[in-house]
Amino acid sequence: MNNCITFVPVGGLGNRMGAIASAATLAVATKSDLQIVWFQDWALHAPFHSLFQPVDETLCKIREATPLDYILLDRPRRFNLQLPRFYQKLRYSSCLYESSVGILRKEHFDFATWIRNNKRVYLASYSAFVHYDPRMICRLFLPREDLLKQIDQRASRFPALTIGVHIRRTDSVISIQRSPIEAFYQKLDNDINENGELGIYLATDSEEVKLLMKRRYGARIMTADSDSDRSSIAGMQAGTIELYTLARTSRIYGSFGSTFSEMAAQIGQLPIEVITRQ
Repeated sequence: MNNCITFVPVGGLGNRMGAIASAATLAVATKSDLQIVWFQDWALHAPFHSLFQPVDETLCKIREATPLDYILLDRPRRFNLQLPRFYQKLRYSSCLYESSVGILRKEHFDFATWIRNNKRVYLASYSAFVHYDPRMICRLFLPREDLLKQIDQRASRFPALTIGVHIRRTDSVISIQRSPIEAFYQKLDNDINENGELGIYLATDSEEVKLLMKRRYGARIMTADSDSDRSSIAGMQAGTIELYTLARTSRIYGSFGSTFSEMAAQIGQLPIEVITRQ
């Protein structure tokens, strides 16, 4: 009988995708069965099936969290009085939570040996914790057909050379500080001087950034009309369309500390440059 991994991905869309790719890579390496429980919370309030097509079950099984899962399989936290911890200690041989996974990764912890030495484990993470082949992302995640049609339509308007720009703002102080809009201006101005036909696809969570970029670059700016709202299914679908449209560009200029930029580059197998203050 194979070892079993129960995995809970945490955080926003890019974080979860990288974390799931890590878990799937570990499951393949250790010949373990992988069950992913998809919880909805403030960071991502949408079911998995509302964003993506079903996953190849030879890699893993993904299911939506049930009301009982919120009692037994959610991460132990202050708001749930740490109650899931008691059940998980009884059910699993060993448990690793997101607060320790990042530390262990930096210490080069051997997650594969940990899994091999424990028949049934519980693991939660908000980021990638082992190296994975970016092609794993494409094997695991394919947007729903209706979302793919919108991605195709948006990308069909791209000029021959279109740069993807992701400027993160509302929920990340460090991105605002380290990747100011002026740094993007400098980079894009230089690119436009070299190629006057350049197109710019802008993905951002800030309506102010959209307005400023349109004022500066006019019709060459392409961007979504709707906001990316983590608190609604429609908002998360818009975010998924943004992510995969960004992956259709020629290269990406990303924001510091943003897994969204990095994930788009992995999906499209594109070069990425994180734009920071000089």
